[in-house]
Amino acid sequence: MAEFGRNFVILQKFLIYIGMNRVKIKDKTFEVSMPEAEIKARVKELALEMSHDLEGKNPLFLAVLNGAFIFAADLMREMTIPCEISFVKLASYQGTTSTGKVHEVIGINEDLSGRTVVIVEDIVESGQTMQRMIESIGTRNPASVQICTLFFKPAKLKAELKLDYVAFRIPDDFILGYGLDYDQAARGLKDVYTLVS
Repeated sequence: MAEFGRNFVILQKFLIYIGMNRVKIKDKTFEVSMPEAEIKARVKELALEMSHDLEGKNPLFLAVLNGAFIFAADLMREMTIPCEISFVKLASYQGTTSTGKVHEVIGINEDLSGRTVVIVEDIVESGQTMQRMIESIGTRNPASVQICTLFFKPAKLKAELKLDYVAFRIPDDFILGYGLDYDQAARGLKDVYTLVS
């Protein structure tokens, strides 16, 4: 009987987590704002555009962990040209708020000299993370540095940045799913959800 009770609690938590249009994560409620099919269709379009633009350059994608790992994987699978990928980890978030301070956690180990580098980011808001990345990469003599982001919040941008590839421009709402998290939770949600309460 105890086993049944424990399994029922697990099932109940699972159902709350994957409810139809809303999910409750920790103390917050989120609602679907972008279904997985829409995201994947746009990622495929973006990959085709990038494949055309970067043909013959064997670009090196630098995916920013943790948030961009799903986007980067889907993007790589849709590329039609040779390319490589590596990862860098920077942190500037606590809960639902950016701290405004970027801390490099895992550095870049590849030789970037003469390479076409594409930073792959989950979301660009203030632009401070990207500014830090570009400064770091610029000291390594790449041929070029481009930015590809899944989401961009134009209203939040503080840094002067050229975003070369933007999948979605979105309002200044807190979102999660498809790699984005709330306090390290819910990165595995297939759809994107927006905070409602």
